[in-house]
Amino acid sequence: MANEELAALRVAITETDNELLSIIAKRQQLTNQVAETKIKHQIQVRDQAREEQLLIRLIKKGQEIGLDPHFVTKLFHVIIEDSVLNQQSLLAQRANPDASLPINRVAFLGEKGSYSYLATQKYFARRSGKLVEMGCKSFADIIATVESSEADFAVLPIENTSSGSINEVYDQLQHTRLSIVGELTHEINHALLVHQDVEVGKIKTLYAHPQVFAQCSHFLAELGNVEVKPCDSTSAAMLIVNELKSPEVAAIGSEGGGKLHGLRAIQSKLANQKENHSRFIVVARNPIKVPLQVPAKTTMIMSTVQTPGALVDALTVLKENGIAMTKLESRPINGNPWEEMFYVDVEGNIEDGPMQKALDALRSMTRYFKVLGCYPVEEVSPTRVSVASTLTDK
Repeated sequence: MANEELAALRVAITETDNELLSIIAKRQQLTNQVAETKIKHQIQVRDQAREEQLLIRLIKKGQEIGLDPHFVTKLFHVIIEDSVLNQQSLLAQRANPDASLPINRVAFLGEKGSYSYLATQKYFARRSGKLVEMGCKSFADIIATVESSEADFAVLPIENTSSGSINEVYDQLQHTRLSIVGELTHEINHALLVHQDVEVGKIKTLYAHPQVFAQCSHFLAELGNVEVKPCDSTSAAMLIVNELKSPEVAAIGSEGGGKLHGLRAIQSKLANQKENHSRFIVVARNPIKVPLQVPAKTTMIMSTVQTPGALVDALTVLKENGIAMTKLESRPINGNPWEEMFYVDVEGNIEDGPMQKALDALRSMTRYFKVLGCYPVEEVSPTRVSVASTLTDK
C-alpha cells in the first residue's frame, strides 16, 4: 500500500516538473521578445531597478504561499541570469551576422572530460550552430589551430582564483593575431578519481595537469609520500588511470569528466580555496562588435617608455575617463631584458566615446599598444534586495 501511494505521488511530481519546464520555456520565449524590443529601441539589457522590484514581489508572493524567501531568491537569481545571458547572446548575434556559423569548430586543451572541454560545452550551449570539438595537447597548438583556420574558435583558461594567472596563455596572446571575442567563468571542483574504490592512503601515484597540482598543494601535502606525475591536461590524466586500472594510481579532475572515462570520485573539493573558479577566454581570427546595450570588457596590451611613472601615467588615463580596470598583469618581453608587457582588462566598449578617447591617449604615450579584444561580459552579478523590503505585513 505504501509503495502504491509513493508511486502515485512520484507520478504527480513528474507531471508537475513537466509543467514547470513548459512554463520556464514560455518565459524564455517572452524574454527573447523583450530582447527584440531592446534591439529595436536601443535599450540596455539590464535594468537592475526592475530586477529588484521583481524579486521583492516574487519573494513576498512566495511567502504568502509558504515558500522560503532564500529559496525564491536563489531560484530567480538563476532565472534572471539565464535571461540576461540569452538576451546578450541574441544582441551579439544580431550585431555580428557574419560570425554565426552552421558549424563551430572549437579548439581546447585536452580531450573529453578536461575543464577546458566542460567550459567549451558551457559557452557554446548558448550559441547557434553545431559544435565540433577539437582537443589539443598545448596552448601553442590551440592558437595555431585557429590561426591556420583549422578551427573557428579557441577556449583558453586565463586565470584561476586559487593558482592565479596562467602565464603561458598570456605569453601566447602577446604574439598571436587572434582576437578575444568572449569570456566565461567556470566552477572548478577537483576530485580524486580512481578506477576502483580504494582507500586514499593506498594511492602511490597521482596524475594531473601542473595547474591542478598547484591548486591542490595543501591536499598533496597531507597525502605525504605520493609521486605526482604532470600531464598535458586533466583528461590525459584520466585516460592514464583508466588504462592502468591499478588501485595504486589516481587522477585529479572533475567528477563529471571522470565519469566520461569510467572513473569514480572518492574525495572532492580538493583545491586550496573551496570557492575555486577559472576564467576562460574565447578567441577567434576576427574581432566582434559588441552592442552598446550589452556590458562589455576590453583587453589590451602595452609596453610603456622606460621612464619613472610611465605606467602610472598610462593608468591615470583610464581614471580620467571614468574607466574601471579589472585586471593588470605583467609579463617579460622576450629578447628585451628587464622590459615588460602589461595586460590590462577594463570595463568598457571600444565603441563608446570615453573609451575611444582613452585608447587614443594610450596609443600616443606607449611604445607598443594593441587591443586584444572587446567582448560581452558573461559574469552576471545577482541583484540584491534588502531584508526589510521583503517583509510582509502580518
